[in-house]
Formats: sequence, structure tokens, C-alpha cells
Amino acid sequence: MSRIGLLPIAIPPGTEVKVKGSEVVAKGSKGELSRRFHPAIAIALKDGCLVVTRPSDSKVHRSLHGLTRSLLANMVTGVSKGFEKVLEINGVGYRAQKSGDKVMLQVGYANTVEFSAPSGISITVEGTNRIHVAGIDKQAVGETAAKIRRIRPADSYKGKGIKYEGERLRLKPGKSGKIGKK
Repeated sequence: MSRIGLLPIAIPPGTEVKVKGSEVVAKGSKGELSRRFHPAIAIALKDGCLVVTRPSDSKVHRSLHGLTRSLLANMVTGVSKGFEKVLEINGVGYRAQKSGDKVMLQVGYANTVEFSAPSGISITVEGTNRIHVAGIDKQAVGETAAKIRRIRPADSYKGKGIKYEGERLRLKPGKSGKIGKK
């Protein structure tokens, strides 16, 4: 039994959701999202809540049930509140700065790395070492943050690089073979 799929999705005030067969359109204060879902999963709007049901208990329908409910909840949350990921830059001389619609990253390479945000995603730089990635589509926000992090992932020996806010690095001790030699 899918525990996630059974939960109804409450629609907050100021958010409008339209269901047309297997296509759902959500409009809110932040913007509009639309998505087409698998036709076997039924989506209904009842008493200000979205309810997702499946036709049978087959493995495919069970997996689609929870997936559809999670994607719908992310759509409703995205158009009403939005999503944000924060990245931190650690290292001597490592910094980020906003230049127009691009972010210029100086992260230990010979040249600065330019990163331009895809449509629907806004990137802001706080100070010189914090990058905020925001938008209404959770998948696009996470993917953009991962692409920025991939430019220079945090090093496991010194901790230098780009990491998510709150990410804990386990630093390796490094070489220690010099002690035992005569």
C-alpha cells in the first residue's frame, strides 16, 4: 500500500489547479506549471484537495501512484511558495559574483567560469561565497544547483570547493606515513 500516494494534497489559498484528464495545470502567485501524467492514474479535485487513485495493486501502478502524488505536491508547492537551494563556496581566493544574468565563479581554475541560469531559474549571489538558486520547478532548481556544484565539488582533503548549505564533509586525514620511517 502506498502511504505517500494516499495522502490528499491541500491546495493553499491563492492557488488554482485545473485537471483535464491526465494533464494538470497549477497557477499561483509565483507562476504557472503544467504536466501530463500517466493515464492509468486518476487525479481528482475534491473539496479543495487533490486526490490520486490507482486502478490496481500491480507493481507499476503502485510505483506510479506515489510518484504522481509527489510530483503534484511539488507543483502546488512550487507555484505557491517556490523552491530554493543555497550553495556555499569555501577556499582561499574562491568567490562568485553576479554579472548581468550570468554568475562568474573563481574557483581555482586559470580562468573564471561563467554560468548562465536556464529560463525559470533565478540565481542571486550573497556576499562573495553564497549562491541562491530559486524557482518554481523543484527538479530544475535541484538540477541547476547540481550543475553549479559540479564545476568544483568540495575536496575531501582540504574542504575547498562548492557545497550545499548544511552539507557535512568528512575530511580525510591525508598522508601520515612519514612518522614510521627511520
